[in-house]
Parts: sequence; structure tokens; C-alpha cells
Amino acid sequence: MKTANLTPGKFKELIMESKEVIDSSCNSDESCKSDVPRSYPYLYLTSGIVLVYLWWKLYRFLPQISSWITYDLFSITKGSHIGGAIQFFLYDTPKVMMLLLLVVFGVGIIRSFFTPEKTRAMLAGRNLFLGNIMAAFLGIVTPFCSCSAVPLFIGFVAAGVPLGVTFSFLIAAPMVNEIALGLLYGLLGWKVAALYMATGLTVAILAGWVIGRMNMEKDVEGWVTEINPGEDNIADDRLTLNDRIIYGWDAVVEIIGRVWIYVILGIAVGAVIHGFVPEGLMASVMGKGSWWSVPLAVGMGVPMYSNAAGIIPVVEALLGKGAALGTVLAFMMSVIALSLPEMVILRKVLKPRLIGVFISVVSCGILLMGYLFNIVI
Repeated sequence: MKTANLTPGKFKELIMESKEVIDSSCNSDESCKSDVPRSYPYLYLTSGIVLVYLWWKLYRFLPQISSWITYDLFSITKGSHIGGAIQFFLYDTPKVMMLLLLVVFGVGIIRSFFTPEKTRAMLAGRNLFLGNIMAAFLGIVTPFCSCSAVPLFIGFVAAGVPLGVTFSFLIAAPMVNEIALGLLYGLLGWKVAALYMATGLTVAILAGWVIGRMNMEKDVEGWVTEINPGEDNIADDRLTLNDRIIYGWDAVVEIIGRVWIYVILGIAVGAVIHGFVPEGLMASVMGKGSWWSVPLAVGMGVPMYSNAAGIIPVVEALLGKGAALGTVLAFMMSVIALSLPEMVILRKVLKPRLIGVFISVVSCGILLMGYLFNIVI
């Protein structure tokens, strides 16, 4: 038989040619296509509606559940400081976790369309101000916290993206991301979430633009510009719906796995503030009447390290105790955008002068926004 004389290499070539013939015939013959995959979108849609409904029913009963556990199961006196703190903790912990799960999964699917290579390609070659705007908006939907955004920052600089544009992304990615906006919407309403987004984007765009106009490329460490960014590998367009759902679930596992400890710590701090801090104290320290409250809030926030999920429960408790909105948002922005660990990592990439300019420009933007909102609102 002729097949007995085939070598392994020729046999492999024959198999590949046969596969190409079958694939081309299936493209023109509908009878060889399976109808099963066509039902997947309807299955996903039905399952999604059922799961969201169950999520919503449980979410609505969280106040009653936390109250029953605190005052009935634990027999703690209503109106006591410890009772208020425990109920706040038992209510906010599942609430924040449920919001995180929903938001991260939904935006994780959106993120499957934005690989680091595609983000870099979108920003390369843009003029300065348009690039700042695009970079800030891309920061909302790209999966990077303040520390993990630094490696992508290096890739941007190495690929020739303007320095000011990379800073707009570096500021916006941790500060105005989907977790911050989703939690602010769920906990404090759409007006606060929209205000925070507008403020954060403005700070990111203007700070990046100012840094870009200062022509400080020489203050980037030399080894960064010598890196070969490599070949783009933008293959996300071939992902199926199932692939994107898996990507969204992987994002849930990865992000919640990273931030849950900060969420618990943040809610614990918020519970202490909610239960034990007198109403008038926060109003006097972080209220509108004290001119020094905004600089103090920014100065307190910079040495701290947390992500949006961890700091928002503290913001919720501070606002509940009478702190001014502008002061609290300035505190939140400084914690997320100017954290000490981020500065340590940036020192490997930037020279001290550029780091100082970065901190100064962003701090000034946050201070101005804090004062503005305390005056207007």
C-alpha cells in the first residue's frame, strides 16, 4: 500500500491538507455545521437573568439579616456603640463583596477586549492632549491597580508613547477604575460616583498634560527606554463568548483574591468610625469650615496603601459622620493615586525629580478639586 511508504512528516502534511479541505467545505455547506453552539447565547442570557435576580433578592435583604444577627442572635442592645459597629460590619461586608463580584465579572468581560498590547497600540502616536484624554478613559476599563500599572507604564514608555500620556494612564487606572465607580454607585449613589469619575478624569488628564509639557523624558531611568517592547500579540478578537465569560470569572477570582483582605480591613475601620466616633468630631476635623481639612486629608492619605475596594467603606463611614464630600474624596484619591508602595516601585523607573513633580502636580489637582467641591456642594 502507498500509505506504508509515508514518512511521519508527509503523513502530518496529509492530515493538515485534509483538515483544510473539510473546513473549506463546511464554510460553504451549512449542513455540516452544528446547531448546538447557536443555543449558547440564549443559555447564557437565561442563566444570567436568573443569577442577577437571585443576587438582587439577597442584596435587598442584607439590612434585615445584619440587624437580626446583631440584635437578635447576638442579643446586643440596640443603639449601643458596639451594636452599631457590628451591624455596620455585618451589613457592609457581604454588600461590598456582592457588588465586587457583579462589577468585576461584568467589567472583566469588557476587559477581554483590551489587552495591554492593544492599549499600548491605541495610545502610541497620539498628539499630547488627545492622548491624555484617551489614556485617562482607557484607565477606567483596564485591569491595573496602582502597583501593577507600573509594568505597563514601562511598556508604554519603551514603545514611544509620550511621557505625559503614560502618566494620565498611570493616574487614572487605579483611581478611576470600575471597582471604585461600581462601589461608589452601590454605596453612595450615582451622583457621588459621577462626581468622582469626573474629578478623577480631570486630575488624570490635566496632570498628565502638565507633566508632558515639562519635557522631563531625561528623568526616566535609561534602562527603560532601552527596552524592546516586543511584537504585539492582539488575539483577543478571536475569543468566543464562552472565552470571555471565563475571562470575567477569572478576573473575579484574581481581583477579589487580591483585595478581600483590604476590603475586610477597610470595613472594620469604617465600622469603628460608624459605631464609636462622635457625630461632631468628623464634621469639625474634616468639615467645610476648616480650611486645613483638605490638605490634612491628602497628607494622611499619601502614606497609606489601599485600593478602591478597601477605602470606600471608610469613605462611607466618614460621610455618615458629617465629613465634607470634597475632603473625603480628596482623601480617597490620595490613598489610591499617591500610595507609598507605588512611589517605591516608581523609583525603579523614574528619577527623584520626576517623582517629586508627579506627586506635586497630582496633589495640587486633588487639593483644588477638594476645595472646589467643598465650596460648591
